[in-house]
Amino acid sequence: MTVSVRRADHAPRPRQGALAIEAYVPGKSKAPAGVRLHKLSSNETPLGPSPKAVEAFQAAAAKLEVYPDGSATLLREAIARANGLDAARIVCGAGSDELLSMLAYAYLEPGDEGLFTEHGFLVYKIAILAAGGTPVVAPETNLTADVDAILSRVTDRTRLVYIANPNNPTGTYLPFDEVKRLHAGLPKSTLLVLDAAYSEYVRANDYAAGIELVAGSDNVVMTRTFSKVFGLASLRIGWLYGPQDVVDVLNRIRGPFNLSGPAIAAGAAAIADRAHVDAAVDHNARWLAELAEGVRALGLEVTPSVANFILIHFPDEPGRSAADADAFLTARGVILRAVGAYGLPNCLRMSVGTEESNRLALAALGEFVGGRARG
Repeated sequence: MTVSVRRADHAPRPRQGALAIEAYVPGKSKAPAGVRLHKLSSNETPLGPSPKAVEAFQAAAAKLEVYPDGSATLLREAIARANGLDAARIVCGAGSDELLSMLAYAYLEPGDEGLFTEHGFLVYKIAILAAGGTPVVAPETNLTADVDAILSRVTDRTRLVYIANPNNPTGTYLPFDEVKRLHAGLPKSTLLVLDAAYSEYVRANDYAAGIELVAGSDNVVMTRTFSKVFGLASLRIGWLYGPQDVVDVLNRIRGPFNLSGPAIAAGAAAIADRAHVDAAVDHNARWLAELAEGVRALGLEVTPSVANFILIHFPDEPGRSAADADAFLTARGVILRAVGAYGLPNCLRMSVGTEESNRLALAALGEFVGGRARG
């Protein structure tokens, strides 16, 4: 809901796009009083952060009076080692959200267009509007980005195309051949932004996060995050790999100390702990399949997902709707994510949680479906 703001005629006026923004509302994170919380609303890893990352964070806490390295060298080099990249082409940010916004600030002027898909990450529209650009939405096919639909909406004013791959909140993805076809159809002056926040979880053979495409192109960047599989959401760490010219622009406009010292230290330790990441990915692979199968067995539709969450569809009927299910589950401490803001009012998104939380969520959903069916 857009909030109307009244101000005196002489008061400072924000740019028009700022007032068109509907503020991002995170998923719920509280259960009713006296009820144990099982938070499956924010796609957080149930395994938590690497113990080595926690140790590095605690060691860095002894130096809080010292400014961090403004270039995040330790972290960029750790990312480069883990992925076989050139550290000079990496930019770190306070979460990938900051980097997505910086790209809009750097490449959009009033009247320029930023393009994203129908059920894409809400931050894209916010970033475009905040930068004074014009948001353009391309329809999806079966809740999946449609390359032809995107290309048909590209104009001579299109400066940015954001693609979440895999997409949040649907969990769907574009095969790499389709990503390359999209890139080939874009003007050289349009920057393709591949948001690969959930890429570590994907096991599909035809998927790629985009490193190869970035390496050989002047108009593609890839963003990643430490908030999901690495379990460092509270520290807000993201990174971008891009052409040197884009990296140079972003380093000119980002804050000089946009990552804290503890975040840099913890991130570098987390990405080096391959065993912890592998354990998180294995846990997710098992439970992603079991949750989808379990929910379908209840008679509910689930969109096939390659990420660490599933999108559950509910009937648009009184007593059986997504809103009814949300209220029922919340009363039992099971917190899912309502996704009406994404244009999916009849759906809830469920993150993969611990075994206990997953089983409890399935049982509560079964109780909801069974009770409503009898009613």
